[in-house]
Amino acid sequence: MLEEDSLERAIEVLGSLLEERGLGYEIVVVGGSALLLLGIIRRPTRDLDVLALVSHGEYITAQPLPADLQQAALDVAELFGLAPDWLNSGPTAQIRSGLPEGFEKRVETRIYRSLVVHIASRLDHIYLKLHAAVDDWWGTGKGKHYDDLRRLAPTPQELLDAAQWVLGQDTGAEFPGEVAAVLRAFGVENA
Repeated sequence: MLEEDSLERAIEVLGSLLEERGLGYEIVVVGGSALLLLGIIRRPTRDLDVLALVSHGEYITAQPLPADLQQAALDVAELFGLAPDWLNSGPTAQIRSGLPEGFEKRVETRIYRSLVVHIASRLDHIYLKLHAAVDDWWGTGKGKHYDDLRRLAPTPQELLDAAQWVLGQDTGAEFPGEVAAVLRAFGVENA
């Protein structure tokens, strides 16, 4: 598991390894580890989710991650006792579905030698976590995405704005009702 210090250290070592190997990458990260880096959550997480690679200023799919980046991440995993997929491109399909307007302008950028990490903003995480919380809503209505969204402390207006974006992500007949249910759980009654 990765906690704030171990996550930061793993990324630093990854950047150093890439630099030693004459490689450089720019990645965009989201999810629990990104929230950990921003200091919004404190819960441990098992991986760092790469939403996109950046090439010539454009976001491109991270599926699959480049082989030399994967190898460097595997070397870091072995060094720190992490899962082999601690750096993964699980959420990269969102690139095709679309990101909230202005996403690229709101990222927080950190440089770890030859690894540039763009961290999705608090606002964009509200959008993404609302979407994920709705997807998890079918069972218990609670889960890590709901908890993360709660920790982001969205205002009612931020939730309503996020809901507009989320509704454009899925066209299922029951989806709007699920979005409204999550909003009501956050006290937004005019959903």
